[in-house]
Amino acid sequence: MNITAIYGSPREGGNTDLLLAEFVRGARESGGAVTEIVLRNYHFAPCIECGGCNETGVCVLQDDMDMIYTQLQKSDILCLAAPVFFYGPNAQTKALIDRSQCFWAGKYLLNRPLSSVRGAKGKGYLISVGATKGQKIFDCMLLTVRYFFDALDMEFAGSLLYKQIDARGAIRQHPTALKEAFELGSAVVIG
Repeated sequence: MNITAIYGSPREGGNTDLLLAEFVRGARESGGAVTEIVLRNYHFAPCIECGGCNETGVCVLQDDMDMIYTQLQKSDILCLAAPVFFYGPNAQTKALIDRSQCFWAGKYLLNRPLSSVRGAKGKGYLISVGATKGQKIFDCMLLTVRYFFDALDMEFAGSLLYKQIDARGAIRQHPTALKEAFELGSAVVIG
């Protein structure tokens, strides 16, 4: 089983970083192998909507996304951790999602879903934190990530969502969040 953990936050050591680190620890302690991708350490352009991938299923831009594409293609399990910015994904995470248009083109225009590469449909999980208490704080994030996972030929298998968490490290004060992230990591391995 190939597990990928994507740290989407621009803030090192922030709340989604802490949660995803617990997910990774849970997966590894249960015998899973996890590849970690920290988006803030990669340099890639946003999608330029040129349509080039519509013909090939491959993005025409060549940058650090090439390394991420390789990992996404072979991921059976993907856990994306990203904060909510203005009721949606932060810029780095949204750029990753937009650059995955090539997988959408492969699946829907070229009839080459990633399940044909990896041998099965994958599973995607979201971990997210938002600062406000708004009732709809995660609505946009959930819709965006659901369709991102669909392009990757993955089932949206679950999420951990925490609101009213803002300051760096504030998630440590939440009574159950870190434990829940650890348990999710363990559960994806043991089933």
